[in-house]
Amino acid sequence: MDAEKFAATFKALAHPHRLTLFLRLAQCCQRHGCDPEECSRLCVGELGEGLGIGQPTVSHHLKELSHAGLIATRKSGQSTECWVAETTLDELAQFFLQAKQS
Repeated sequence: MDAEKFAATFKALAHPHRLTLFLRLAQCCQRHGCDPEECSRLCVGELGEGLGIGQPTVSHHLKELSHAGLIATRKSGQSTECWVAETTLDELAQFFLQAKQS
């Protein structure tokens, strides 16, 4: 288990807005009923809805999640698409399974 990596992961998730943004990306199909090909990619504007913070602040939080390796982003015209990095959920699940077995 890479303690430094997971410390950075949990530090990034420790802020309520970042945790909310991450969970929105991880659970978007359950909320929107979209197909698996599209559900994991949301635009910055969509992600920030209802948080009561401006788009620059949302972008800052997404940048922190990206630096921690939790999400990936891609510019698409004037918008930025975000999604949970491919192995993130599996790595977090494995971390908790190992912690439970210890």
